[in-house]
Amino acid sequence: MAEKLLTIREVAYSLGISEKEVIDLAEKREIPAYKVGGVYLRFQKDQIDQLLQTFQNQKSPQKVVSTSGERLRDFFYFYDFYIIAIAIIVTLLVIISRG
Repeated sequence: MAEKLLTIREVAYSLGISEKEVIDLAEKREIPAYKVGGVYLRFQKDQIDQLLQTFQNQKSPQKVVSTSGERLRDFFYFYDFYIIAIAIIVTLLVIISRG
C-alpha cells in the first residue's frame, strides 16, 4: 500500500509556518520534498514528523538564571514609588511628632 504524501498546506499547518515558507525551505533543500509529475511538491509524513521533533527539541525552554543583583535592581525598579512614598511619610511623621 502506498504511503500518503502530504501537501504543502498540510506541512505548513503541521510546522506552524506559511505555505510560502514551506516552498522556500523545500527549494533550499532544508526539508525533504518530492515533485509529483514534475510540478506538485509533496512530503513524506514520517520525514516531516522527524523534522518537527527536531524543531521541538531545539526550541526547548531554557531556564533563566538571574543573579541577586538583577533581582535587587528589578525590585527597586518596580517598587521605587512605594519606597519613596514610605520615606516621605516616615519623615513627615518624625517632623510632626517632634513639633
